[in-house]
Amino acid sequence: MARRPTIKDIARRAGVSESAVSFALNGRPGVSEQTRARIRRVAEELGWQPNSAARALSGERSGAVGLVLARPAHTLGVESFFLQLVSGIQEVLSAERIALLFQVVEDIEAECAVHRRWWAERRVDGVLVVDPRTNDPRPELLAGLGLPAVLIGGYGGEGDGEGGDGGGGEGPSVSRVWADDTRAMTEVLDHLHGLGHRRIVHIAGLPGLAHTARRVAALRAEAERLGLPAGQVRSVSTDYSDTEGAAATRRVLAEPEPPTALVYDNDVMAVAGSAVAAELGIPVPGRLSIVAWDDSALCRVTHPRLTALVRDTAGFGRLAAEELLAVLAGGPPRARESELPRLEPRESTSPPPAAY
Repeated sequence: MARRPTIKDIARRAGVSESAVSFALNGRPGVSEQTRARIRRVAEELGWQPNSAARALSGERSGAVGLVLARPAHTLGVESFFLQLVSGIQEVLSAERIALLFQVVEDIEAECAVHRRWWAERRVDGVLVVDPRTNDPRPELLAGLGLPAVLIGGYGGEGDGEGGDGGGGEGPSVSRVWADDTRAMTEVLDHLHGLGHRRIVHIAGLPGLAHTARRVAALRAEAERLGLPAGQVRSVSTDYSDTEGAAATRRVLAEPEPPTALVYDNDVMAVAGSAVAAELGIPVPGRLSIVAWDDSALCRVTHPRLTALVRDTAGFGRLAAEELLAVLAGGPPRARESELPRLEPRESTSPPPAAY
């Protein structure tokens, strides 16, 4: 195994003392600019990098930020949202030579334990927090630890925060980046209602997530505004997987009065639902219209192509990473809204047949 270069190696190669190397690499006075430049050139030639653990123990930055995901691990490999989100995060962090420490855990309690451990070990300079919960314990925990954080998906409107609208319980001490799920769901329901659909089921994600609660509430509120019966416009929960998306689709299509339109909380479930409809001999969109919450290549290559909410998920990740860097630089906590997802109608939605 190759040995990592040390300060002693640099000193030997540059012909200076180890203390001179330390002064030069840490930007401290005590060496001439010419010597400093020679030491840094030698360090680069040897491939030397500072020991992040030692720097953290001395009170310096670790050069890493953390991201913990408390979701079933089997749902990650098939969902494109997090891959695109992380790609946007990495784009910003890599430009600043900051590492992303990623871990998957079983539940929110385990995630809180990871945050405490990372803080105690000085493993990360800050964290990105995803999937805000209703009555979320994480913002208060992170604020108490003094660990800089950005909540991705937390609601940023009026009434948010302590005793607010259920947008995750995030307080004013935590920065947030968010998208308006309420307006997006309203646009979806208005599109389907305008086509003539009156029996609509929302195949939702995990219960307890703040954005799931907002979408469910938005569906209910808009259905009431449009005068649609509550029993005919409703939501059912899943774990976001294709398996549960398909199972939920089978259940609702087997009802005596099945829905004429289904709205899925991700692309994978929407494609699985389309496959179930084909298996059951239910034409899409002839007898069943389908809308996917997040657009992806899957939605565009499936036949028929799926109507979907389009947004720049990688851009959402970039916004979150930029906000965390701003917090680490001493900026105040704030809420930043990303662009509103736009609905792109495709071949999977049309008016329902008159008999339905």
